[in-house]
Amino acid sequence: MITRNELKYYSSLSQKKFRESELKFLVEGLKNVTEGLNSHFSCEIILTTFEFAEQHKSLLKEANRKKIRIETIRSQDFIRISETKSPQGIAAVFKYAKLNFYPDKTESKILVYLDNISDPGNLGTIIRTCDWFGINEILISKNSVDYLNPKAIRASMGSIFHIYIFEELDSEVLADLQSKNFKVICSDLDGKNLFEFKFPEKFVLVFSNEAAGPSDSVKKIADDILTIPKFGNAESLNVAIASGIILSRALSIQATHFI
Repeated sequence: MITRNELKYYSSLSQKKFRESELKFLVEGLKNVTEGLNSHFSCEIILTTFEFAEQHKSLLKEANRKKIRIETIRSQDFIRISETKSPQGIAAVFKYAKLNFYPDKTESKILVYLDNISDPGNLGTIIRTCDWFGINEILISKNSVDYLNPKAIRASMGSIFHIYIFEELDSEVLADLQSKNFKVICSDLDGKNLFEFKFPEKFVLVFSNEAAGPSDSVKKIADDILTIPKFGNAESLNVAIASGIILSRALSIQATHFI
């Protein structure tokens, strides 16, 4: 039986400082938990309500077969660890390790660097979009929101378990990649027409804060700046939407180079 102190401990993982000190994170929802259980991540515990456990016996039976601890708790206790208004009744705690990125060891031809992305929903959606297009490695700047933020995890719909994510990187990593024949390409409101641009064989796509645009350090390093041509009256595009458009275009004309 789970103790009150344990519930308090797992609830604390909603805060970045505890996630980083414990190297654990809490995931909510059937989709995200299932993706995590099917990944290489180690699951410490699964927490469910009695109602969820009754309706998903096969899932819990498989988790039990893997010798994962399962605790069934009251709905009111589950709400205490939940970050959602209408929780599905399942959460799990996974262990993780901070990854080190080495430009000379990457086998990717296309990388994504997230520059000062402040909204966790946008960040999670970009991760999900990258997963859709087969991007294997994502680099996240020091001034971006934590990708293990509960809202970011929910928005990723399990994609955080499919991609190697390197966090807290300075823009100097872009210069290091340039020395390995990568071109650094960022998006902004003023740049070359995306649909007329010829992408190189190896490149890093930089997606930035939609309000502030690319940081000065990124602009200094960038080989090219692209823009999605505007035909209507909208002031700007959501960065998550823009990332999908740019990735779609880049991969559609670079399929022969993409791994």
